[in-house]
Amino acid sequence: MNSIAAILLAVVATPALAQHQHHEAPVDPHAHHAMEAEADNPHAGQEPPQAPSSAPADEHAGHAMPSQSAHEAHTAHAHHAPGIPDPPVALPSSAALTGPDHAADAIYGAPAMAPAREIVRKEHGDIKSGMILIDQLEAVIGKGKDGYAWDAQGWYGGDIDRLWVKTEGESRFGASPEHAEVQALWSRALDPWWNLQTGIRQDLGAGPDRTYAVVGVQGLAPYWFEMGGALFLSNNGDVTARIEAEYDQRLTQKLILQPAAELNFSVQDVPELGIGSGLSTAELGLRLRYQFVPEFAPYVGVKYERAFGDTADFRRARDKKAGGWNFLIGIRSWF
Repeated sequence: MNSIAAILLAVVATPALAQHQHHEAPVDPHAHHAMEAEADNPHAGQEPPQAPSSAPADEHAGHAMPSQSAHEAHTAHAHHAPGIPDPPVALPSSAALTGPDHAADAIYGAPAMAPAREIVRKEHGDIKSGMILIDQLEAVIGKGKDGYAWDAQGWYGGDIDRLWVKTEGESRFGASPEHAEVQALWSRALDPWWNLQTGIRQDLGAGPDRTYAVVGVQGLAPYWFEMGGALFLSNNGDVTARIEAEYDQRLTQKLILQPAAELNFSVQDVPELGIGSGLSTAELGLRLRYQFVPEFAPYVGVKYERAFGDTADFRRARDKKAGGWNFLIGIRSWF
């Protein structure tokens, strides 16, 4: 009876013991190394020599090490060791730059793909837009000469080609414009910063009217200076030139100081217009504007304008001053 009970107890305890051992003894990830080592080692099964007491115990002691290359690959894969070089970085092969310009035509046909490409071009690279900028609309207050002046421009077109219209002029209050000009220009982008402009200019106001052919450049110089220069050839053969520059110095998010300069030149004397050869006039201005919103900014400022050479003589002959200071109150706006 006792032998039968012992047999039954052994049958019940054996699965439980196996299950306990299954949970308590983790699988050694390097067990296959040991099996390989035992198969190749004629001394398999013998106790390895004991390490000195001072040496730290190796958790993998007794396991045969794999080959050097396999071990390095395993370590680099597991720990991203620096021993593995980075993937090569190179330009695309020459084969990537060959082939038809429009490969989809071979599948869908050119008649179907041409309209699709035109839609992509218009929606992603041919967007038309426009802007009107009233840079200066101001009252000019000076000794013995109170008046008004304006300088505005607008454009419409795409990123490369645009139509520009510019106008500027001045006069006294209650009088017709003493000087006014309007330019209609075609503008072509030379690069992301500069545009080539050509067209016509029409002068109006006191004195004989003039029509000019115009060629010039306009753009953004280094350090964010807005600059422009143009040559003018009149219908009478007179050649003049103009250089303009201005800079927006942001003092705060809304307070902006704008210095500006303008130089005018002439190749020859034009007595009927009061213009002398060489540097005819120069103008320096300083305007401080407060930008309530980007589209509306009133300002105050000062301007010094001076005529030189024969141009100054022509002014004195007409009982005008060669130059002087003026106080400015105006508005800058765009839409």
